[in-house]
Amino acid sequence: MSANKYLDQIFSLSGKVAVVIGGTGELCGQMAEGLAGAGAEVVLVGRNEEKARARLEKIEELGGKAWFQAADVSTREGLEKLLQAVLEHSGKADILINGAGVNSPTPFLEVAEEEYDRIMQVNCKAVFLACQVFGRYFKDRGDKASIINVGSMSGVIPLSRVFTYSMTKAAVHNLSKNLAREWATEGIRVNTIVPGFFPAEQNKKVLSPERIEQIMGHTPMNRFGEARELIGATLLLASEGAGSFITGAEILVDGGYAGMTI
Repeated sequence: MSANKYLDQIFSLSGKVAVVIGGTGELCGQMAEGLAGAGAEVVLVGRNEEKARARLEKIEELGGKAWFQAADVSTREGLEKLLQAVLEHSGKADILINGAGVNSPTPFLEVAEEEYDRIMQVNCKAVFLACQVFGRYFKDRGDKASIINVGSMSGVIPLSRVFTYSMTKAAVHNLSKNLAREWATEGIRVNTIVPGFFPAEQNKKVLSPERIEQIMGHTPMNRFGEARELIGATLLLASEGAGSFITGAEILVDGGYAGMTI
């Protein structure tokens, strides 16, 4: 068997439908490109079709198949409408990526309830509800499925200046492991991708020169990650050929950050 055929056999997502919540953003957008490149039909989910258009064009240029679906993923109703739209358009769903997220650098004693509620709603409640809505569909369908939640280094190691964000990501990590245990015998794998420091829209406000110096001093590779470097972990966790025995895992893509002590 040739190397290409072997890789196709274990990593191919041909015939799969992947729903990427947050797919209009930079990190999940690159993950979506990787899924499409491996043969999946990709649904980019977000609020802004304009932001999705460039990603859709890129996927099409690469020979992939993708389409955009606007959705309010912070409510059960919005997620149920999303699932229905996916089933009507693509006939099924096999892979769910929960990647929507917001952040804020507000000092702890100045965090207003409105800011707290907004971050909790997007980063935590939306993931919880999406796992409920799509998880029920996956269970009822009775076929293999993969849920990939996007965690954060702040969900593994407490980071300063992002208090509410860190709370939500710690909750996402816990939920992923709990659901992995709950659904392990039903063919539904639940894992967490844990990006290290990747420049993205949600963390620009906290990346001051001093903050960047601190991050580089704690990252053995001495650089930020590039969004495309999340693709390998995404394909591993999404594919049945390569990732069929992986559930409840946290895959760190962090340039060595979590392994740094002194």
